[in-house]
Amino acid sequence: MTRDISAEIARFVVTCDGASVPQSARDVMKLSLLDWVAVTRAGQAEPVAEIVRSMVAEEGSTGPCTVAGLEHGLAPRGAALINGTISHALDYDDTHFIYLGHPSVAVVPAALALAEAEGARASEFLEAALIGVEIACRMGDWIGGAHYRKGFHITATAGSFGAAAAASRLLKLNEAQTLTALSIAASRAAGVRAQFGSMGKPYHAGMAASSGVEAAMLAARGFVAADRGLEAPQGFAETHDAAGHDAAFDDLGQRYVFETVQHKFHACCHGLHAALEALTELKSAHSFSPDMVEAVTITVQPRYLTVCNLPAPRSGLEAKFSYRLTTAMALSGHDTARLDSYTDAVCSDPGMTSLRDRVRVKTEEGMVGTVAQVEIVLKNGDRLSAQHDLAHLPDLTTRRAKVRAKASSLLGEVAEASLWSTISGETSLAILNG
Repeated sequence: MTRDISAEIARFVVTCDGASVPQSARDVMKLSLLDWVAVTRAGQAEPVAEIVRSMVAEEGSTGPCTVAGLEHGLAPRGAALINGTISHALDYDDTHFIYLGHPSVAVVPAALALAEAEGARASEFLEAALIGVEIACRMGDWIGGAHYRKGFHITATAGSFGAAAAASRLLKLNEAQTLTALSIAASRAAGVRAQFGSMGKPYHAGMAASSGVEAAMLAARGFVAADRGLEAPQGFAETHDAAGHDAAFDDLGQRYVFETVQHKFHACCHGLHAALEALTELKSAHSFSPDMVEAVTITVQPRYLTVCNLPAPRSGLEAKFSYRLTTAMALSGHDTARLDSYTDAVCSDPGMTSLRDRVRVKTEEGMVGTVAQVEIVLKNGDRLSAQHDLAHLPDLTTRRAKVRAKASSLLGEVAEASLWSTISGETSLAILNG
């Protein structure tokens, strides 16, 4: 690690000219804003949302920042904590495979809170959010897979740096202050994968957003922190098994890796989506019923065994992290795009568990993380197989149509149309409680 990555990030955050940002990156960011608002509004009544919202609201820290499901505003740090948690409560938000995490839920709540607090224009909010998610994605690449395999949740760790970058941009910090904010974030970035399948996972997104706001606000007030909290001896990289893959920042500002963000169209862990898409293709191409299935084999990259391979989930939340059960759901005609498909009842249904137990998950070391191979053996001996690669993104027009359709299903057609008009026109920050 010979480069001063912290300084490179700080320079980009401060000097990035909004006019130089490609329209394609802006367009994708707008889709993610639409997606983020839709899943946040849809998740605002979840138990984890009510718990975190009531805790922060009871502190009495009122302010100008909108909170999903709350009539009055709160101060920025609390608003970011709540909105970040709520937006990840359904685990239906965007994902980036370079990042190995969920960028928008960690960054957008921080950007929105400070944009509202600072009276920023909608265009300034959009640019800050885009800068933040770009840093989060590149930080995930810089940190590397060993950090994730160790048990750190990159949405929470790398996401904290993205949130700090967005917050620093909106507070108009200089490079030295932004360096300080990044250094503070190095101490605040936390989250362990043991929380997957519990309320702890969405809370991680809120933690990251709130930490980013706190880091930038402290830096703005003259807080003093280590010069290089990322790279210094006993800093973040050394203590968190980060690879320090400096090439991740080689073309920062020239290319926006966030453009390849993935939007979820199944309401479960993104590690399951390639397999579900392959199953969809098989069901479309062949005529068979669940009772005709003898066995199913799903082949994936080994890292997913510790992410979304709960063999016998007991709750609707755990079901979102199970290859075996979501496969049984898909084969049985349950719509895996619907939030209400993932219930405690489906986990204990005898027919579902019988089909679930015919599913085997295996790994292939050389398989790309965006790919899944599915083979179905029918009782008559026929073998059906399909492979799907999530990295093959559709064009922007198709992506827009799919994200808008998802948002419409969550919000209703009228609300979605109004929200999209606001976001696409960059006319207002009033997007969360519509």
